Amino acid sequence: MKNWRYLLLIVFVILLLPGCGTINGSRDRLFQVSTINALFEGIYEGSISWSQLKKYGDLGIGTFEGLDGEMVVLDRRCYQVKSDGVAYEVGPSIQIPFAAVTFFEADQTHILGNSLNYQQLTRYLDGSLPSKNLFYAIRIEGTFDYIKTRSVPKQTKPYPALSEAVKNQKTFEFRNVKGTVVGFYCPAYAKGFNTSGYHFHFLAEDRKSGGHLLDCQTKSAKVKIDRTPQFYVVLPENAGFLEVDLTKETSVQVNKVENQK
Repeated sequence: MKNWRYLLLIVFVILLLPGCGTINGSRDRLFQVSTINALFEGIYEGSISWSQLKKYGDLGIGTFEGLDGEMVVLDRRCYQVKSDGVAYEVGPSIQIPFAAVTFFEADQTHILGNSLNYQQLTRYLDGSLPSKNLFYAIRIEGTFDYIKTRSVPKQTKPYPALSEAVKNQKTFEFRNVKGTVVGFYCPAYAKGFNTSGYHFHFLAEDRKSGGHLLDCQTKSAKVKIDRTPQFYVVLPENAGFLEVDLTKETSVQVNKVENQK
């Protein structure tokens, strides 16, 4: 059931601010496919193609069918960073089991005056967000003294849980590299739908390498933040999703997996 017509659209958070438009009319939204809990439980079947997903955003992150690499959507293009660390631009028909995208329009821009490590960077972002109860898209571009990323090899059926899949992750380190970090901040109450807190992926300036961001040290960078007060979730109706038990509390494990170095 991979055809778009078989997807069920639910609205999880809408109209947090007066005057927000519909899903077809507003760009201040985070559009998401499936849930992080489903991905954690090994639901890696694709339910939407890139040609369909790009209608809902020009910046975002996610993964591909079979957990085959890390997704970076940047400037209307979609890249797949496979377990060899190489970024490949994808075609329109590639299938996607989990992703979050938005049409990025910065509400804030900050120039980082000091070199910051990952923990310092997230604290800086904490102090820049008007409220921790909204969703935000974040784009950080510039030069980094250090970047550490990961990607996971493509999985085969029966699919293992994400916690098992990442045990075979491949990590990559970059020094004095130019590129862009993209991702989202999701509030704590969204756990189960997405990773609470920050979730970032990286793409090098030449768009030939990147991955899921594990660590960094900024050198000279510009931070752009886009407030996205609408959150839409599209749930797949494939057998894996319909039959999996999503009642388990997995937020602690999800955050551990997302930050596993």
